[in-house]
Amino acid sequence: MLRDFQTASPDRYELLKAFARENRNNQTDAEKCLWQQLRSSELGVKFKRQHIIYDFIADFVCLEKMLIIEVDGAYHFTDSQTEYDIYRTEELERFGFRVLRFTNEEVIYKTQEVIRKIKESI
Repeated sequence: MLRDFQTASPDRYELLKAFARENRNNQTDAEKCLWQQLRSSELGVKFKRQHIIYDFIADFVCLEKMLIIEVDGAYHFTDSQTEYDIYRTEELERFGFRVLRFTNEEVIYKTQEVIRKIKESI
């Protein structure tokens, strides 16, 4: 397990930082819904949103528990995006993170089930 990650390489950090800021300012409805749940003290751990890890931006991350939560919209189900998501998950796992993925629909319509799965992972 690699634990020496900090953030993106210096030549990409500023670009990723700008993307992360834009993502925080333009959350999807599902991300807004989940963020309201994650930021509450109910889970007992702190989450960050749109956090840069290596050369990726995680939707939500709990650094203490090395847990990343991704909320996937429709574009994640194209062949090329699915392939990239697999690669991305493998890279993040190399750093010791566990990655949970939920669809927008799961987050919006099955919020309590999503929270239960997150609790189990914590």
